[in-house]
Amino acid sequence: MPNIGVLALQGDFREHLASLERLGEPAQMVRTIQELAQVDALVIPGGESSVIDRLSRNYGLAEPIKERIAGGMPAYGSCAGMIMLADRIENPAISRDGAVQQSFGGIDMTVKRNAFGRQVDSFEYRLDFNGQNLEAVFIRAPEAVQIGPGVQVISTVQARSEREQGRIVAVRQGNLLATSFHPEVTGSTAIHQYFINLTRGDA
Repeated sequence: MPNIGVLALQGDFREHLASLERLGEPAQMVRTIQELAQVDALVIPGGESSVIDRLSRNYGLAEPIKERIAGGMPAYGSCAGMIMLADRIENPAISRDGAVQQSFGGIDMTVKRNAFGRQVDSFEYRLDFNGQNLEAVFIRAPEAVQIGPGVQVISTVQARSEREQGRIVAVRQGNLLATSFHPEVTGSTAIHQYFINLTRGDA
């Protein structure tokens, strides 16, 4: 069985660990290069994507994670994690010293940070995820505004007008999965089970 790690630098990593544990899946926190080397797959939690970016570089984890993802390691990113798995960020954060936010990359998509508004604009939405009707929680959620030909759209939410297509909130490319929303806060383990199946080659 693959050993799944949860990147534990910032954000709601404990909730992801709890979701995996409820499914009986071995999971561990990843904060060091040594811990990263012990896992076969990685969950990147929600939180502040710019903070996750900065801390991952400070801890020397950014390049090893990029290399593992490029080498085929399965990864799942929720909310901020979706941003970290995107090849391109439409509106990256810029620090006071002028440093532009970076991502780990892996999924051929462009994401927009805070695409659905600020904290006060958080909302719940029932959507279809791989044939399952799920309650999804959106908190300062990103959106995939452009995807490459190898990216599969799994879920969308209603567009703002009839002329627009559904807004993309869950995607998969190979063994990489990303959602705009936070499945770890609803009590449902359906998406974590999907990722577990993906790591085993069953999805």
